[in-house]
This record gives sequence, structure tokens and C-alpha cells, in this order.
Amino acid sequence: MRHGVAHRKLGRVTEHRIALLRNQAQALLRHERIQTTLPKAKELRPYVERIISIAKRSLVTDGTDEERRIRRMNAERLVARDVADKKVVTKLFDTLAPRFVERPGGYTRVLKLGHRRGDAAEVAQIELVGSEFDPNAGTVEAGETAEQPTGLRGRARAAVKKLQDEGATTGEDKPKRARKSAKKAE
Repeated sequence: MRHGVAHRKLGRVTEHRIALLRNQAQALLRHERIQTTLPKAKELRPYVERIISIAKRSLVTDGTDEERRIRRMNAERLVARDVADKKVVTKLFDTLAPRFVERPGGYTRVLKLGHRRGDAAEVAQIELVGSEFDPNAGTVEAGETAEQPTGLRGRARAAVKKLQDEGATTGEDKPKRARKSAKKAE
């Protein structure tokens, strides 16, 4: 019977599973959104939420400056056990934890994306709440197309167009190769 057995083993030994969760937590806190399999995302969710809760505890404003400094230092040490990158720890305490001060929990969201083509594993995206996709963030300037070129031919056309545009902005009529060959011919 499985009474009291709480977590998934994810097909890994304990050390590997802990390393996996630490690496994924670090990536999630750095990028605020990662894509992984559904069981890994479900295991990562409480792990990351615990880390964010520890960081939030350091933001309590009561007490003297010395007590607040000690509280933050202690919280940073607790988080540093699970997150090795100091830049990510700094981002967690400076930007992410203040974002969730008023929120009592539920800092992450798991979205199912379907099945992976190679092995039909169920893929999910786990993201921090508040870092949703903003469609207006990458607004397109006038005269440009929003679509990215697809395929080899499309990318080649885009590269040629970019080179032609650069030549037109600098006032050059001929590409660099054509100028070199013209100089050799003289």
C-alpha cells in the first residue's frame, strides 16, 4: 500500500531527482516560464512555491533595521541551498518576492501543452503568476512584417533583404564583394 507516499520518483534516484528540481527551479526563477513534462512540472510547483515563500518572509517590515537585515540574510541562506546562481537569488529577493507580497500562495501556474512528438509524453508549461505573455510587448514598427520567415528559402530571402536595406541606409550601391572585385579589376 502507498499510505503517506507523497512525491513522484520521476524515474530517478534521490540525488538525481533533487538535482533536477534544483536546476528546473533555478531556470523557472530566471526565465519565469519553462516547458517540461507534466509530472516534472507538478513536482516542481510546490518546490518553487516553498522557495518563494521563504523569500517573502524576509520582506516583513516589523522590527528594527538590524532584525530585518538578519531575517533577509537568513532567508537568502535558506534559498541558496536550493538555488546555486547568485543572480537568480538576487532577482528572487529584489523583484519576484515583492511581486507576491499580497498573494497568500499559488505563485505558479501549470498549463498543459499537449503531447511531445517523439515519445508522446505530456508536455506542460510552468510559469510564475504575473509573468503572462503580453501580445503588445513586441509591437511591430511600421513597414515591418510580424511573421518570421520559415524554411531555408524564407530565411535566405530575409537575410538578403536585410543586407540590401543596410546597403541602402549607408548609401552604398554595391555589396562589399562587388566593390572588392571591382577594385581588383582596376
